Amino acid sequence: MHSPGRTPAPTRLGRFIASVASLLLCCALFWPALASAGVANAPGSNLEVSLITYGPGDTYWERFGHDAIELRDTVSGEAVTFNYGVFDFDESGFLLNFARGQMHYLMDAAPSDVDQHYYTEVGRSVTRQRLAFTAAQAADMRDYLLWNLQPENARYDYDYYVRNCATRVRDALDKALGGTLKPQLEARPGGMTYRQQTARLMSQQAWLMLILDLGLGPYADQPMNAWQEAFLPMELQREINHVTVNNAEGRAQPLVLDEQLLSPNRLDAPPATAPDLRLPLALAALLFAVLLLATYRFAPLLYALLGSLYLVLAGLVGVTLLILWTLTTHHSAWGNVNLLLFNPLAFFLLPALWRSRKRLSVSRFATGLIALQLLAVLVACLLHLLPGVVQQNQPWLLLALPVWLVMAWCMRRPQSVNASAA
Repeated sequence: MHSPGRTPAPTRLGRFIASVASLLLCCALFWPALASAGVANAPGSNLEVSLITYGPGDTYWERFGHDAIELRDTVSGEAVTFNYGVFDFDESGFLLNFARGQMHYLMDAAPSDVDQHYYTEVGRSVTRQRLAFTAAQAADMRDYLLWNLQPENARYDYDYYVRNCATRVRDALDKALGGTLKPQLEARPGGMTYRQQTARLMSQQAWLMLILDLGLGPYADQPMNAWQEAFLPMELQREINHVTVNNAEGRAQPLVLDEQLLSPNRLDAPPATAPDLRLPLALAALLFAVLLLATYRFAPLLYALLGSLYLVLAGLVGVTLLILWTLTTHHSAWGNVNLLLFNPLAFFLLPALWRSRKRLSVSRFATGLIALQLLAVLVACLLHLLPGVVQQNQPWLLLALPVWLVMAWCMRRPQSVNASAA
């Protein structure tokens, strides 16, 4: 799935440079107070806390946007952004951990002007929201972020939806505010589901959007509140405008004191709503089904090749979904009922498909598999009549149903009586 982190895979030289830069930054942050104060040692009354939100990028792992917490010493002018979106392709076992759903991300910090310059250069929007923190809350935030930045505390177990760069920022803000952020956001309904937000933001990479939608299980269709939907940086940016906090005198005031667009977006913006995949996939299924019928009648070899392509893809998808459910921690893929539509049993229908090319009868085993597959499709349809959270896989139902019906008809229509069973 997507990766909200912004850092590309570093080379060894890049990692060395990044390590030196991080060391210098840590030295600057932790250096004892000298003639002038800085973020690390300024009193809380001098610290300004802001939420920085970066718009979506072009690369697939940038499509969900990014964010950071900025601490600014209003006396010295020093400003540092802290973010939770760093990953390393060169980490030992990275690809295997990614496949298992056991990814590790890192916290990082950088001077604000350096960090924001990168996003401005690549055309991504940069927005600063200055937050109403008391002096004590600002100092607590600073102390927590500096603690979190230490190497032994910087790494965390990443999850696409519940532990990512935005949720870690959200949780840090809530912690510093004494837990006032969470109940207010939980009381507000979310606008979309995980599935809808994923499809919306990945729609510019249609092939990846389809793969992700196919792989998401019912977990992705649960209703969300604003706290959960703040797994997206842009949703967190929008929702905190509705939050109020108490100031030092105990009076309620908006959490966001002001909002400033530091750099406008120069890239193609994602759509406001998720695309409806039902009509495109239904049309694709009807076209393929008609093609199967035509080739069955006029070009049997092409019919067998097209049918084999479908069965192999259905089997491979089924194996992948089964692995995601049983052998990984990708909980958003568990319980995926698309297994009823595409499953490993499709491989066993290949011999029957090739026999039907020559109008030969198929075995009882193949007949049973065909009946079982049609029953599975029927069950997948009937599941939508159940109450509660039901996996919204109508596009894939519309894709699978016509094709399975045509293949069942071709393999089970009256065959040559003299042919032996497969």
